[in-house]
Amino acid sequence: MKLKFNQLVGALALSIFFFSCENSEPEQPLGAYEQGILIMNEGNFGTNDGEVYHLDPSTLTLKPNVFETENLRPFAGLLEDMVTVNGTLYLVANTGKVEIVDAGTFKSLGAVSGGLDQPRSLEVVGSKLFISDYGPYDASYNTPDSYVAVVDGLNGGMVTKKIEVSNKPEDLIAFGKYIFVAGSEEGKVEIIDADKEEVIKVLEVDGRPAQFFEIDGKVWLYSTGNDEVYFQSFHMDLTKATTNSLPVANATGRIAFGNDNLYYLITSTGWPEYQDGVSRVSVLGSELDLDWITGSGFYGIGYDKARNELYLANSNGFQGNGTVTVYDADGTEKRDFEVGRGPSGFLFY
Repeated sequence: MKLKFNQLVGALALSIFFFSCENSEPEQPLGAYEQGILIMNEGNFGTNDGEVYHLDPSTLTLKPNVFETENLRPFAGLLEDMVTVNGTLYLVANTGKVEIVDAGTFKSLGAVSGGLDQPRSLEVVGSKLFISDYGPYDASYNTPDSYVAVVDGLNGGMVTKKIEVSNKPEDLIAFGKYIFVAGSEEGKVEIIDADKEEVIKVLEVDGRPAQFFEIDGKVWLYSTGNDEVYFQSFHMDLTKATTNSLPVANATGRIAFGNDNLYYLITSTGWPEYQDGVSRVSVLGSELDLDWITGSGFYGIGYDKARNELYLANSNGFQGNGTVTVYDADGTEKRDFEVGRGPSGFLFY
């Protein structure tokens, strides 16, 4: 089971249910960091001070710098993604490494520290890690040599193969032995056979692919355009199924998955206005609230399904630490608190 950012609630409960049905042995107690909320702070370019904070939402106790506290060394990278798979947490840094920790204790289990350039996300199939990577910049700051790196070992090691894909691959999702790759720059979804370690199919999709998710066991893709967003689904035979487009302009690619098939999208006009917002939409229904929340500096988003609360991160222009504001299901502000530099994502247990 792979979970990233706000996808953790519900799936964790489901995994515990199936485990209890199949195994009569007593369940292992959850670790200190497998309860509550993990907050991913990207860090500042140049200082590479990315870190993870832990929040206990029942007591509002916030623990900063979890990686450094538990491993007695700084993370020393720019955090791009957090992916948890079967009790292991993968911290993907777009500064060329992946740190691997025990999800309960945050103690280091290993790393991928060689052969990567600008990793973006990660997926696990069997005993292999598949890591999307922009590849190196050329003289014009393009990324013509993007790839998905293969590492044979769940606790890291060296890159054993680089599978060429379209420019700027982002999110990954596994479907059986197949891995879907979101090619953000060229509007493609490439499908990798994990056994063969090669691309077996390329699908043209609408918009700029950003993130995969699931509805009722079917793979969906969230993509952004200039004046709309796209939600596209795929058949089990690895073909494109449906496309729903919604008139949401200036979407950034940041998305949170709420209850009742509601989705929360960060929008931003960018320079010079810097007018940001959160749109609330439904893929399967008629919900469309383009200005559900308005403001500036919005950088990360997540939804706590158990408590029905939206977490909205503000980078504060990377001038010092960021903040997180919590809203109820009606969009009413409940509280805010300071976190690390560039908060950009959440994992909810």
